[in-house]
Amino acid sequence: MAEQTTTGADRRTDVRTPIAGALRGEVMVYQPMAIKDISHGGAQVETAFPLLIDSLHDLRLELGDAAVIVKGRVVYCRIANVDPQTVRYRSGVEFTQPSNGVRALIAKFIDDLQISVSDM
Repeated sequence: MAEQTTTGADRRTDVRTPIAGALRGEVMVYQPMAIKDISHGGAQVETAFPLLIDSLHDLRLELGDAAVIVKGRVVYCRIANVDPQTVRYRSGVEFTQPSNGVRALIAKFIDDLQISVSDM
């Protein structure tokens, strides 16, 4: 008995409709970033790629023992460093509508940082 295979089109439950022309979209890809400084309202980050001004991003911040995801709007982006292998970009990101829980974790992290700096 011959084995039957089904193609992707045969397994679909919904009919796909072709697009005449172009339909734009975006894909979110998580890339590493270095957080250079942080405040209650935003952060300065360094990346290997430029961030588009006024674009919105979900940022994953590791705040000591806690990690949070906060939405941020890019306020500025500039070249920070150029060497033969790489270009590094610095961007200012304003946190937009963080939840009360995220605000509290950021505030605690900042307080802990300031205490550890004052102990030095």
